[in-house]
Amino acid sequence: MSELHVVTGAGPVGTTVAEQLAAVGKNVRILTRSGSGPEHPLIERRRVDVTRREQLAAAVDGAVALYHCTHGSKYAAKAWWAELPATEQTVLDVAGQAGAVAVFPESLYSYGPVDRPMTEDTPRTADFGKPAVRVALLRARDASATPTVSVAASDFIGPHVRMSHAGDRMVPNILAGKAVQVFGRTDLPHSFTYMPDLAAAMIRAAQDRTLWNSFLHAPTAPAVTIRELVDLLGSAAGRPAPKILALPGWTLRGAGLFNEMMRELSEMNYQFERPFQLDSTASESRLGLKATPLPDVAAGTVAWWKTQV
Repeated sequence: MSELHVVTGAGPVGTTVAEQLAAVGKNVRILTRSGSGPEHPLIERRRVDVTRREQLAAAVDGAVALYHCTHGSKYAAKAWWAELPATEQTVLDVAGQAGAVAVFPESLYSYGPVDRPMTEDTPRTADFGKPAVRVALLRARDASATPTVSVAASDFIGPHVRMSHAGDRMVPNILAGKAVQVFGRTDLPHSFTYMPDLAAAMIRAAQDRTLWNSFLHAPTAPAVTIRELVDLLGSAAGRPAPKILALPGWTLRGAGLFNEMMRELSEMNYQFERPFQLDSTASESRLGLKATPLPDVAAGTVAWWKTQV
């Protein structure tokens, strides 16, 4: 009987983790409220509300690892404070009782605004809005008796990634020969993490006890400017470089006076108004993994989007 791996959520992270585990012969149980998830003989899809302790405990019983890949109902600090800490505490408690390691995909929000490349030793002490929620979650994981691993990634790119700066706002337009609209400056280096690289790092970390109770960076290729990324995607798609319409930060801040989503996006737009570089060198060494080269990232991303549009 193959070991059981449980994944919460069927978004881009949960789906990719489940697919990679099944591809190497692992039994996977993916938990969502709707019963959705990728189709594969080794993937069992269950309807489970992960906020309900008894439901989650029944689904995790016998698992060696629990990959927690769900998030808040809204992209807003108020919703995150109301939902995420309690849910993660349930996940930690249930994983601990089952004897499973709890593995979390993590963002770079906890670092807050930085003026140099982020390493695993950069202070994670942001004290405002959504970043402060991420700091609180990391501290709760550190305080838990359950073994945990947090694997931080920059902005997502790749298969299954839709709602992202390098997702539905960019690739479909490139394929259609349309202009691309982006926030912030297009001439600053910015890191993008390939979704398969994040999933592979989470799986490797779960399997290696020496990596438990650590904060890692997902293998991430060297930072590129938005212009360079668009050119790479255009080349992979066989399309000429599209026109880029860059919206300055003040437009987001202005729209935020009347629109909650614009206000929440504006809070994080510092990431596109200064260099935003993730250094994954140390974690790559610990994980024994390398980041996918950017031309391959572009090719894999475009190939997936061609199946969707």
